[in-house]
Amino acid sequence: MRVLVTGGAGFIGSHTVDALLARGHHVRVLDLLVPPVHTGDWPAYLPSDVERLRGSVTDRTALRRALEGIDAVFHLAAYQDYLTDFSTFFATNSVGTALLYELIVQDKLPVHKVVVASSQAIYGEGTYRCSEHGVQHPEQRPTEQLERRDWALHCPVCSAAMAPDWTDESVARPHNAYALSKRDQDDIATKFGRRYGIPSVALRYSIVQGPRQSFRNAYSGALRSFTVRVLSGQPPVMYEDGQQLRDFVSVHDVVAANLLVLEDERADYQSFNVGGNRQVAVRALATMVSRIAGYPVQAECPSLYRVGDTRHIFSEVGKLRALGWAPRVEMEAIVAEYVDWAATQADLRDTFGEAQARMQAAGVVRTASG
Repeated sequence: MRVLVTGGAGFIGSHTVDALLARGHHVRVLDLLVPPVHTGDWPAYLPSDVERLRGSVTDRTALRRALEGIDAVFHLAAYQDYLTDFSTFFATNSVGTALLYELIVQDKLPVHKVVVASSQAIYGEGTYRCSEHGVQHPEQRPTEQLERRDWALHCPVCSAAMAPDWTDESVARPHNAYALSKRDQDDIATKFGRRYGIPSVALRYSIVQGPRQSFRNAYSGALRSFTVRVLSGQPPVMYEDGQQLRDFVSVHDVVAANLLVLEDERADYQSFNVGGNRQVAVRALATMVSRIAGYPVQAECPSLYRVGDTRHIFSEVGKLRALGWAPRVEMEAIVAEYVDWAATQADLRDTFGEAQARMQAAGVVRTASG
């Protein structure tokens, strides 16, 4: 097939490109190459036999050119950050996805499959269980609660602290700009796809980790942040109390999911969680990074918190398992691969302080005073 990968010069996109080429497909990439993820140049890891187009998914002319002669699309281009430029999330993620379908429908393009990158973020705080009132899908924690260093999720009925549970695909309650725009992408793909007969799938990735993850993108998660700090001889810095539970998945498992739904029509018009089937405490991750990197530094926990962050979130992946997929890369292997790769990168430097200052100035990162 002739496959378009939007955002194909990025982290998940480039690994997907490699896998498509290995399957014998012709691959075209559309990427804007803008900071902070990129430096403005095509990355060296992108294979030379990939057709490259520089442009935005919000540019009608560029996107229409990229779609010419295409059989399938991986729509992975997105705006990610914790900052407060809310309109950028929707302009890029929501409108860009709507434009993709608009062009396919209006120009009657023979696109046979669209796979859209959704996100675990659309679940907000995810699923919890109250010992008295059962399963709950709580709202985000109020700022005044976080200011008191009360990190727990409380039952909306009785106010008791609740235990986190596995989150399946049934209930989405996004509460930040990125998550809201990702739900838009998810809905556009599955609903427009069905309405106009364009087989489409939305994959709700949990926290994807692996080589090529930009050091400059503050959104890319704790493993990047901890690794950069540790390899720079600095202690990892954790938000809240470091006991948050997260679901990390290898980029290699994500690519396997991408290819599965591309080729399996049973996935059409549906959304699927793509997670690691694991619960990892942030503090345990910091310890693991320090041990694997060989730098015994103690993580710091200065009572910082991010506005709009979730407490615990881990995805139930049974729906995608039913199609034959399963996460196969263990957590230790994920960390070791990333640390080994990061240590060889010439542009590795500790950008934590810069990103932290930017987010604090925007009021996104705050210090709990209670």
